[in-house]
Amino acid sequence: MRVKDVKKVVLAYSGGLDTSVILKWLQTTYRCEVVTFTADLGQGEELGPARDKALLLGIRPENVFMDDLREEFVRDFVFPMFRANALYEGLYLLGTSIARPLIAKRQIEIAEQVGADAVAHGATGKGNDQVRFELSYYALKPDVKVIAPWREWDLTSRTRLIEFAEAHQIPIAKDKRGEAPFSVDANLLHSSSEGKILEDPWEAPDEMVWQRTIAPWEAPDRPEEIVIEFERGDAIGVNGERLSPAALLTRLNALGRDNGIGRLDLVENRFVGMKSRGCYETPGGTILHLAHRAIESITLDREAAHLKDSLMPRYAELVYNGFWFSPERRMLQALVDESQRSVTGEVRLKLYRGNVIVTGRRSPNSLYSMRHVTFEEDQGAYDQFDAQGFIKLNALRLRLGAMAGRRGGAL
Repeated sequence: MRVKDVKKVVLAYSGGLDTSVILKWLQTTYRCEVVTFTADLGQGEELGPARDKALLLGIRPENVFMDDLREEFVRDFVFPMFRANALYEGLYLLGTSIARPLIAKRQIEIAEQVGADAVAHGATGKGNDQVRFELSYYALKPDVKVIAPWREWDLTSRTRLIEFAEAHQIPIAKDKRGEAPFSVDANLLHSSSEGKILEDPWEAPDEMVWQRTIAPWEAPDRPEEIVIEFERGDAIGVNGERLSPAALLTRLNALGRDNGIGRLDLVENRFVGMKSRGCYETPGGTILHLAHRAIESITLDREAAHLKDSLMPRYAELVYNGFWFSPERRMLQALVDESQRSVTGEVRLKLYRGNVIVTGRRSPNSLYSMRHVTFEEDQGAYDQFDAQGFIKLNALRLRLGAMAGRRGGAL
C-alpha cells in the first residue's frame, strides 16, 4: 500500500524490542498516528513498562490501550476449543493459535472505536501468526488495511533492529543487546519456545527452555489427587471449589507445574509450508484435556463420541491455520456444543511426575450401566444369545466375499 494511504493504525504492542521498533518505524515510515494495544492474556509479565515505553515514544495517553482479557480468553476461546478435545497433529494443545483471534478481535474493536483505518502486528513472514492475525482482521473488518513490517522493512537482523532502536533513542534492555537463545510466547494456557538453539530437532532442549514446569524427575515422589467438576462440557470447579474460567486454569497450571506435567517437544507442519520445532508447556491444559475426555467417556453416546473424534483433526487444523472466525469452524463448534449438553459430572485424577492418571469418573447423566456390563448375574438385562444374530449379519458381506473367492478381505 502507499504510505500516504494510512492515517491511523492500531498496533499489537508488547513493549519489547521488536514492537517498540515497529512503533517508531510506523511513525517514521507511514507518518501516521499510532495507537498501541497490549493484551493481558496471562503471560505472567508486568504490563506497566509497555505503557511507559509507549508514552516515552510519543503515544498520547488516550491512544494507549491495555486490556485484561484473561477471563474472555479462557471462557470464549480456550473452553470452546477444549470441548472439541482439539489437538493439532495429535499432540499440540494450540496455546499460541487460540490466542491470536482474540488479540485480533480486540484490535479491530479498538480500530473502530478510535477511527483507525489500519492495524499492524509484529509477526514475521515465515510463521503462522501473520496468517492467524490477518485472517481474523479481514473476517471482522474486510476493508481494514494491514501493515506487516517484517514483510516490508529491511531490518532483517537483530543487529539492525538494535541499530534502529539506538538511532531513535528507543530504550533497550541490557539482555536484548545480545542474541536471545530462543523466542518465547506465553499466555494463560501455555508457553512456547522456538528458534535459535532449538532449531536442530536432534539436539535436546536445555532445561532453561522449560519455564512453567519443573522436570518430571524432580517432581515430588508422591501422587497428588484432585477432582475436577464439569458442567455441560466446561470445567467449573477443582476439589469442591467453584472457580471462574481464568481462575480455574490458573489453579490447574499450578498443580501441573508442581508435578512436572505438560511438556511437549514437537516438530510440526506450519500452515505456510515448512516444518518447525517448538517446545510447549501446557500444564493446566494437559490436565483439563484428559479430564474432559474422561467425563465424556461415560456421558457421550458411542456414535456421537466417534463422530466428534473424527471431526477433531479438522477443527484443530482450522484453529492452527487461523480460521477461528470462519463459517466452517462455527458449524463444527455448534456440533461440538450440542454434544456437551450431558457432559456434566466429576473426574478424579492423580498427578504424578509428569503423568495425569484418571482414577474415577461419575455423572448424573452417565450412560454406563453396571447391570448390563457386569460379569455377574445380570438378571436378564442382556440376552447373550442376541449376539449371534448381530455377528452373523455383520459377517454376511465377508462370507459372500469369501464365497466369491475373496477370502480374508481380499478385493
